[in-house]
Amino acid sequence: MWYLVILVLALAGIAVLPWWLDRRRVSIGADARQGARGDFAALSQGVTCYRWLGSARGPVAVLIHGVATPSVCMVDLAEGLGQLGYRVLVYDLYGRGLSDAVRGRQDGRFFTRQLSDLLDHQQVPEAVTLVGYDMGGSIATLFAAQHPHRVTRLMLFASAGISSSEDRFTRFCRRTPVVGDWVHGMFGCRYLRAAIPANGPNLTLNIMQAAQHAALNRRGSLRAILSSRRGILSQRLEKEHRKIAALALPVVAIWAEKDEITTLSALGLLAQWNRDARQEVVPKAGHAMPYSHPAETIKALRTALRG
Repeated sequence: MWYLVILVLALAGIAVLPWWLDRRRVSIGADARQGARGDFAALSQGVTCYRWLGSARGPVAVLIHGVATPSVCMVDLAEGLGQLGYRVLVYDLYGRGLSDAVRGRQDGRFFTRQLSDLLDHQQVPEAVTLVGYDMGGSIATLFAAQHPHRVTRLMLFASAGISSSEDRFTRFCRRTPVVGDWVHGMFGCRYLRAAIPANGPNLTLNIMQAAQHAALNRRGSLRAILSSRRGILSQRLEKEHRKIAALALPVVAIWAEKDEITTLSALGLLAQWNRDARQEVVPKAGHAMPYSHPAETIKALRTALRG
């Protein structure tokens, strides 16, 4: 009988290990936010961290980061947009950076609500240019298709929602309820850290990579990433892109030549869905191009905008 009790207790302990590991991570609250760069908006779902960068005047561009990269990794891209004359609004998605780790399925509705709330909070009067990287590209695409009157242009960088490659670990965790949650909670942090390149001679890139490591040490981050993979990142946005094409909303898409996550087949698919989309490729860059090759990324954007 005692053996059975010990076995049950051991299994219960193993089951709650991911929860225990998450509780040991940094909680994002008033203390963590004190002295941080940026401002904080209490929106309908939770607190969102945001910053205004770029030009003091000019049209507004809203820059949306990726699934595991907080907004600090988008600063170089934001400054590049500022050089093009944009006032740039960057913000942390829920569960990333200094925004709240809001519970709930992180699907398209979840993220477009946060974006709509933030635009209303900041009283942005005019239609904006939406700029999305990775998962941020999916959010921007969905918002533009749902609210075309609030968008003047769509800029996509290595955007999700078109053609992406998924490894076995990610696929298993995304597709497998309960057990997938446990495996992701136990090993997801180690797996994601291993995918971040080691430090090299590029100081700016090293700082961005340190920010990614820090982001994985915050409470709720792994839960948010898995929820996004099961939610918005499981969506193929062909219908939305075709709608945007029919509305004649200008689209620019920038891809990375060496990207192993968002493959270059996305370029051909987007061309089929939207023949008017202007597309460019950043040579020798990988998926991290906005912060690994910022100058080349902005150069490709300038070329696409001229085209």
